[in-house]
Amino acid sequence: MNELSFIRKNLRSKRRSLSPLEQKKAQFNVLHHLNSLAIFHSSKKIGLYLHAFGEVHTDLIIRLCFQKNKKVYLPMICSMNQRLVWVKISRNQYLNRRFSHHPLGMKEPMATRGKHVSKLDLLLMPLLACDHYGTRIGMGGGYYDRTLASAKHKPYRLGMAHQFQFIEHTLKRQSWDQPLDALLTPQHIYYFKR
Repeated sequence: MNELSFIRKNLRSKRRSLSPLEQKKAQFNVLHHLNSLAIFHSSKKIGLYLHAFGEVHTDLIIRLCFQKNKKVYLPMICSMNQRLVWVKISRNQYLNRRFSHHPLGMKEPMATRGKHVSKLDLLLMPLLACDHYGTRIGMGGGYYDRTLASAKHKPYRLGMAHQFQFIEHTLKRQSWDQPLDALLTPQHIYYFKR
């Protein structure tokens, strides 16, 4: 098993073993940090994710976005090019859980079309690991990297993770890897030079 596979397996397992109380605290603290950021307040179109695999939960963040009259977009995998498109959802759609199940295990908005990532102001991204340079390791499908690589205008990229997912040693960055602008954990806000 190579180093990257080991990191992925270890962090997936650690993330899934978090208790509901630990997840609740993490979500609340990350929400607090997010609400202190100028980029969040100035952004009108925000891309988010529906948590499914132990990521920092997004329920309170999505509700805050609606409360502040922001437009909320969720990712949908485009099967033709294996990139993500962003589908605007309404408060009712979210509250009534009108989503379809993707074969990979997450929920997606029910739509036939979505917007390109470059239409978003802020993109909140899940991850498995992040280093002190903003190098992000995802679940391994490459969807976020492929999608962001094709964007002329890049939204502000904000990773969200549990503290143990911020790792001290430098991750090897591949040519296709798309780094973060900043990372929110329950304990800290990290800023990176892109």
